[in-house]
Amino acid sequence: MTEYTSSRKRKIQDDLGINDAKEQSQLEKAKAKEEERRLRKAMRQAEIESSASYRMTKWIANTMDKYFLDPILGFVPGFGDTLTSVMSLPSIYVSLFQVKSIPLTLAVIFNILKDALIGMIPFWIGNICDLFNRCYLQNMRLIVGFVEDDKAIIDEVNRKSVWMAILIVIFCFLIYLMVLLVRKVVEWVGSWF
Repeated sequence: MTEYTSSRKRKIQDDLGINDAKEQSQLEKAKAKEEERRLRKAMRQAEIESSASYRMTKWIANTMDKYFLDPILGFVPGFGDTLTSVMSLPSIYVSLFQVKSIPLTLAVIFNILKDALIGMIPFWIGNICDLFNRCYLQNMRLIVGFVEDDKAIIDEVNRKSVWMAILIVIFCFLIYLMVLLVRKVVEWVGSWF
């Protein structure tokens, strides 16, 4: 009876296209494909981490935020904030051209603009606040999260990407207003002398 049941079961499985050997073959193909994907991802991660721009971004983040070079340069009128903004370009390059993520690039640009806006607050208040705003380390944390495939960071950045785009436009407008304000203040102080 058991032989009859198993042959009947095999017949039904064959009729339905269910076959243990076929299933096993599909499972092995899926495992091989997943392993190939992991290998490609590891190679891509190693390639990004060994690139000069990634290493430069890491060095800039450490130098600017850990050694407080960002707020120190901010004390140099006009030149300091411009230089610190230019020092952010490698992080934009890595996020856009190596990691190839638009949401990550938006988050990086948002952090840079936030840092620039804080640094523009007059009477050295912005420079003091800049001590506590570590935009370079924040950007590096996001970039490393994407390179190392940290799902929490990737999900957070992707979830906030639309808001980042909106806030980038708002911050650009606020920076424009701050430049106009500083220009008016300089003209006003210049009229005294």
